[in-house]
Amino acid sequence: MQRHPAPPFTMHPPRLAALLAVVLAVTGCSSISTSTNTRQAKLTALERPAEVLIDQWGVPHIYAASTYDAFIAQGYMAARDRLWQMDLWRKRGLGEMAADFGASWVDSDKAARAVLFRGDMYREWLAYGSDSKRVAEAFVAGVNAYVAEVKGDPALLPDEFKLLGYQPAQWAAEDIVRIRHHGLTLNFTSEVDRAQAFCDGKSNGARVDWLRRELVPDVKPQVPDGLNVCGLPGKELKAAYALATASPKFTKDNVKVLAANTTPEQLLDLSASTLNVADANTMASYGSNNWTIAPSMTTTGRPILANDPHRAHGAPSLRYISHISAPGMDVIGAGEPFLPGISIGHNGRIAFGLTRFYMDQEDLYVYETFRTNEREYKYQGRWEPMTKVTELIVVKGENAPRKVDNWYTRHGPVLVTTKGRAYALRAAWLDYGMAPYFGSMDYMRAQNFDQFRAAMNRWGAPGENQVYADSSGNIGWIPGGLTPIRINWDGLMPVPGDGRYEWSGYRNGDELPWEYNPKRGYVVTANENNVPPDHPLYQKGIGYEWSDSARAQRLHALFQQAAKDGKKLTVADSEAWQTDIVAVPAQRLLKLLAPLESDDGQIAEGLTLLKNWNGTMSANSPAAALYEVWSNATLKKAVSDKLLAPNERAFAKDTSATRMIAVLENPQGWMSPADRDKLLLSSIAPAMQWMQDKRGADALKWSWGTLHQANFVHPLAGVVDDATKKRLNVGAGGVGGSWATPMATSYNPDTYQLTSGASFRMVVDVGQWDASRVVNTPGQSGNPASPHYRDLASTWAEGKYFPLTYSRNAVEKVTKERITLTP
Repeated sequence: MQRHPAPPFTMHPPRLAALLAVVLAVTGCSSISTSTNTRQAKLTALERPAEVLIDQWGVPHIYAASTYDAFIAQGYMAARDRLWQMDLWRKRGLGEMAADFGASWVDSDKAARAVLFRGDMYREWLAYGSDSKRVAEAFVAGVNAYVAEVKGDPALLPDEFKLLGYQPAQWAAEDIVRIRHHGLTLNFTSEVDRAQAFCDGKSNGARVDWLRRELVPDVKPQVPDGLNVCGLPGKELKAAYALATASPKFTKDNVKVLAANTTPEQLLDLSASTLNVADANTMASYGSNNWTIAPSMTTTGRPILANDPHRAHGAPSLRYISHISAPGMDVIGAGEPFLPGISIGHNGRIAFGLTRFYMDQEDLYVYETFRTNEREYKYQGRWEPMTKVTELIVVKGENAPRKVDNWYTRHGPVLVTTKGRAYALRAAWLDYGMAPYFGSMDYMRAQNFDQFRAAMNRWGAPGENQVYADSSGNIGWIPGGLTPIRINWDGLMPVPGDGRYEWSGYRNGDELPWEYNPKRGYVVTANENNVPPDHPLYQKGIGYEWSDSARAQRLHALFQQAAKDGKKLTVADSEAWQTDIVAVPAQRLLKLLAPLESDDGQIAEGLTLLKNWNGTMSANSPAAALYEVWSNATLKKAVSDKLLAPNERAFAKDTSATRMIAVLENPQGWMSPADRDKLLLSSIAPAMQWMQDKRGADALKWSWGTLHQANFVHPLAGVVDDATKKRLNVGAGGVGGSWATPMATSYNPDTYQLTSGASFRMVVDVGQWDASRVVNTPGQSGNPASPHYRDLASTWAEGKYFPLTYSRNAVEKVTKERITLTP
């Protein structure tokens, strides 16, 4: 594919006086602060002058004379702050890692290319907003301008490129929509696990799977006719899926890193690390919270909208805040740095915020292959050839590129082949209009609910809950995403690919439930199944595997209590609720412990500690520390050992906390109440012993925060000396909360170190936009030398926010750097 990079961005000495009149005319500003740092630059892709004001928190406020100039500037500023993060995303997504990192990445590149969008680009662009292609072209022109600037001035090259010994690449507009792996894919691996749990002769599949994962509605999965669940190569399938979709992991085996002040021969190993992806053993799944509050429930008589998406933590943050202002468009908020536009924020008329809506957009198809040709599979009684796509992968250190073949059935890319069988992924997110989050280009410019709903009806992937509020006082909720229609199966297990199990298109967006100005006065979502039970789609397989409902239960209870008390809510209340650390599962288990006693001294000490606690996951709480070790390690193991045979336990090692508590609350059919009580007590002893071994004999000196540390780890931290590692990583200290609290702080169960949660939080005062609040940890910049690399970590850890300034006057007051851009 031939690419045409934008003309380079070149720097010139300051000439502000000559340009100031032009810029002020464009931006409508009557005066500027003399205390800010100023510079001027020439960006030849622009049509007219533009200006960027960077506030004291590192947020760029872009003022341009046209929409497309604004997106050029957004691409430039994103690259200026996050170039290595963006370049790695692109390189991984396009399958180009081997070109710079060597032969160890060939398999990864091949797998990444298998899940690229491969349809007609003309049709693809038409699936989004009317000017989506032009916006993407403008954005990458800005990115490419900064790439050219860096190549022209090696001093600007981020340290990561120097350590890894390569240069950033130029982008093409289609890169943005061809890459599909970043949309929080799901369900494929769960299908594999469920099928294996149902393998005849190995386990009581229904019983094991019921414990493994909560399904809402509570359906009973059925093994599809013709599926041999015992023949599934589960380990290989999950590995292949991860190879295609997971973010890159650098190890000493797949990359060589040049340390500072060394010759190329002096190489250091790079320890395993990840970029924006949690460890495979991370506790709980990703999630998010959002809500919108009607004027009738607020102190100001204006709506409030709040959103805190939960993703993997790292340095730099996944989210990037920016403000894009041009005639006809004035939008501020957060997105992902490698995508144009804003997905969470407001445009001065409407506000919007998202959480995942866990519709099932994936299936695993299993084929019988021809005995003498594994590239032919049986479909509707005939042998059908797979389609081969051959590509060349450039490999660092090799003279000629390697030729690789990816194979496709009519359903999608083949991930694994075994003797007589082939296994392919069918994913809605590989279809037209499914580039993850790119649909925000349309809805972020809507001016009312009808326009917003129309945009969400065109949303493809991933499935999202969007909450809405506008300056006229309206609020609403719209889920979006294209759901496959499965006529004769539930999507919970793999299916034979012989033609008996086919999608019948996608459900119309209008079929999904939605709300506009509900009587209750608010909408709240937290990745639970929020399809009303009386809605026609509730039982029709839109999705069954939702996030644990603990956060949703707590948030709904807070809203219901406020409504009952007639309490008028404020922005500060939403901030407090986003950082709420009450764990509903803990409160349920504490009720079971309340009547129990023990003569064992160790158990009695732990029991007393827990019984005197209220389920609040404070960082300084000894009981919270004991509770997490007990509930998610020793109690879960005790329940699994009690309920399952040894050969079944491997299939339920990630037993759902909700299912476990349901069994303990209602043990009939599983165990007697007396056995339940013995299990509760006996499992406290090993948790106490673990805490005593790790934290000392005095329980009053324990604290959850000493275990539960917030460390934002840079992907290259393992290669450098301690001083450099300290510069790359950002430690925010001990934090409260858990996977079950609204302030989601999920952790690695082996280390209790924080792995994911809300790195970005936003509360919008709708109509009084300058009163809105936000935080983005550890900072806006991806450059460790920048003052904005780690400056927000302590603010975040303390549950605090900074102003999301919007009006030009408010922005001017907090501006610390001014960049004048000219054609």
